[in-house]
Amino acid sequence: MDTPELKRRIKEDLSPILAARELLQLRYVADAEAFRQGAGVRELVHARANTIDEVLQLIWSRYPFAGSDDIALIAVGGYGRGELHPHSDIDLLILTRNGVEESWQDDLGAFITLLWDLRLDIGHSVRSLDESKQAAREDVTILTNLLETRTIAGPDALRAELSDAVYSDEISSDRSYFIAKREEQQERHHKYGDTEYNLEPNVKGSPGALRDIQTIGWITKRHFGIESIADLTRFSILTEEEYRILVEGETFLWQLRYGLQLIADRNENRLLFDHQRALAQMLGYHDEGKRLGVELMMQAYYRTVLALVELTDVILQYYDEAILDTEGKELIQPLNKRFQIRNHYIEAVNNQVFAYAPYAIMEIFVLMAQHPDILGIRATTIRSIRAHRHLIDDAFRSDLAVTSLFMELLRTPHKLHCTLSSMKKYNVLGRYLPEFGQIIGQMQHDLFHIYTVDAHTLGVIRNMVRLYGPEARSEFPLASRLIHRLPKVENLYIAGLYHDVAKGRGGDHSELGAIDAEAFCRRHHLSDRDTQLISWLVENHLLMSMTAQRKDISDPDIINGFARALPSDVHLDYLYVMTVCDISATNPSLWNTWRASLLRQLYIEAKRALGRGSENPVNRKEWIRATQTEAREMLRAQNYSNKQIDNIWRNLEGDYFLQDSTVDIAWQTAEIIKHGDNPDPLVLIRDTRGGPSEGYSQITIYMKDRVALFAATTAVLEQLNLNIADARISCGDGPYSISSYVVLDEKGHPLGIDPARKERVRKRLIEELDDPEDYPDIIHRRTPRKLKHFAFPTEVTFSNDTINQRTVVEVVTPDRPGLLARIGQVFLEHRVRLTNAKIATLGERVEDVFFVTDETGNPICDPQICESLQKDLCNMLDDSQ
Repeated sequence: MDTPELKRRIKEDLSPILAARELLQLRYVADAEAFRQGAGVRELVHARANTIDEVLQLIWSRYPFAGSDDIALIAVGGYGRGELHPHSDIDLLILTRNGVEESWQDDLGAFITLLWDLRLDIGHSVRSLDESKQAAREDVTILTNLLETRTIAGPDALRAELSDAVYSDEISSDRSYFIAKREEQQERHHKYGDTEYNLEPNVKGSPGALRDIQTIGWITKRHFGIESIADLTRFSILTEEEYRILVEGETFLWQLRYGLQLIADRNENRLLFDHQRALAQMLGYHDEGKRLGVELMMQAYYRTVLALVELTDVILQYYDEAILDTEGKELIQPLNKRFQIRNHYIEAVNNQVFAYAPYAIMEIFVLMAQHPDILGIRATTIRSIRAHRHLIDDAFRSDLAVTSLFMELLRTPHKLHCTLSSMKKYNVLGRYLPEFGQIIGQMQHDLFHIYTVDAHTLGVIRNMVRLYGPEARSEFPLASRLIHRLPKVENLYIAGLYHDVAKGRGGDHSELGAIDAEAFCRRHHLSDRDTQLISWLVENHLLMSMTAQRKDISDPDIINGFARALPSDVHLDYLYVMTVCDISATNPSLWNTWRASLLRQLYIEAKRALGRGSENPVNRKEWIRATQTEAREMLRAQNYSNKQIDNIWRNLEGDYFLQDSTVDIAWQTAEIIKHGDNPDPLVLIRDTRGGPSEGYSQITIYMKDRVALFAATTAVLEQLNLNIADARISCGDGPYSISSYVVLDEKGHPLGIDPARKERVRKRLIEELDDPEDYPDIIHRRTPRKLKHFAFPTEVTFSNDTINQRTVVEVVTPDRPGLLARIGQVFLEHRVRLTNAKIATLGERVEDVFFVTDETGNPICDPQICESLQKDLCNMLDDSQ
């Protein structure tokens, strides 16, 4: 049916609903197809508003009140601007001159009912002129909505009279409205973590997104009484370039929002993982090399909002001075011939400073670092930086004055991350270090890297700076001590800046980053010694974390191999501090006390190995013998006899005595002796020292060895919502085994924080493990929404550890409930014995390492057995996604 006929039916049929819905659907489908074919989003957004206008006008005209001069249908808010996305809210005001006349009551009720029957997100209010003015006085949100109005039907004079009032001091002063909107923006930004870089940003409300543009528009309209931001160019508030950035940024965000609402089929403004890939495909983003199309789209988003944040900062600062400081006294403090501080904001003494002295572009940030009382850069100077930053070229980067200033910036004791963030915001850092510019806004589409590469990098610098503060002594005790011992902290900062700078290029980002870091050092005239140290740190920045998380650091050979990779003690100190800062800036959930203890243990053992020298490595048998001697002395002091001790130890493998804590060995042995011949499993739970909310919990299970033990134990622990960080199974020649698990609760705390829960865990383990053959099937909990969008095939690789005579099985797979129990079930079916496990969950990605043997305690050497085990692990895990 054609549109004219549908319009006739809406106006004349007894019930217009079916025709109205048909017209709306017809236009919706046509606009959606036009969007997919590349039509301009601005035209489509306005076309959607026009469609709603037409339908509402036709329905309004059906009622007798439509001919009155005392009532009008007014569009307010975004609809008042003539902007509607596919599922946007449609805000209406039914405005009367003196209130609703009695003759209108029934018809107005029928009209409003019809609006609801249209199945649109319509919000409406019915107010007189006086009621509207009063509501605007009392609620700044209502006032804001009334700044943007259009008459849909009825006399425009009513709207004009209301508009004159809301733009006057009768309703709100210019000053109070500005303060209210600025505070509203600050609260909204805080809600989103005060960062543009959210994994699932809100294209309407996040910092730098559409609401920020709208806030500028509202303040502008209230201050100047103008209808369009475009008019700001006439007032010299916006330059032509700034207006272009604003319009292009809004257009891009509109494209995202329009496509997002089509995909979600609802009023959705969050770029959820559920929709990101489909949206990227709809908007024409394709994979480029190793970069996914969705990553390219999100990088475009982050760079757009970063530019908009810079611009809105300038405009709001202008309004701050124009609206709030009109009567204030100016305080000016000269700094040098080029810069001064005006009311706590640094500014150039004139707009030509950067033209005749380009190095001043770097100097202004050094001055900010040296004067912590400076709140920021004045708007006029920000514009001048923008106008002259094209001068940051190869000649600028090689200028001795500039390189000296940047090194002075790195050496100045201050919040370096804040200064670098300002340099990034004003597009100076990315131009001065082009390799850093490439990673601005670059994301990785996973749940492990929850920040863009540039945001993570500045987070690493922030952590390095924080190590000097008192709060770091409890959170990072060893690192906070070591940073004071580093010969040159600027070397650490440079390594931090460059450690991930080559991500997304293809190839090994550590090796490529080391090349970039060396070039930086040469350009900044660092010594050969410092250059080699920084390049080594960048190339090996993952060495310590990978060793601690993926290898058995109780093995002397692992420690000695790690120590041989370290040129000196100083390299170890730098590497430890950098590793701690890197991990804790990658993902808040990644840093926990267990991971901290692994790194600390590796640092201490490597320090000892370096002290002995590579020519005097610790002998494995000597290590075991020394551990036994020390633990035996502790037990003898508790009046346990050698016979009692030997009865337990003689049946345990030597690997059991390679663990770090002789205190734990003595404690476990004493408890086993006291347990005696009790047939029930012995379950011990002990928290590390340091308080109930610190450290981790160690669960030790002593019972008759059964091949199903690992699968049963991990199933119980996972059902109890405990996260397993490490597992060690010691099986000797006797019938008993000692299994040890390091666990944390859902918040990363040990069980000691809840003693009652600790006891429940202990009893549950005893009950379930007493008869594993009757253990029920693993209860499948619902996979979290985010994990569903990161499915990938399981990877299983094998290698043999010839020194320790065991097979290393590495499993990389998506995280899900019951994962370890399923792996244990496959090991059980293949009669594989597990001796140790390193558990690492990285966002949605699990990278677990299992140390196994065959039934006889030997490595698995048969390729067919490995192939069968690999196949069954992949099938079991991939089928459970």
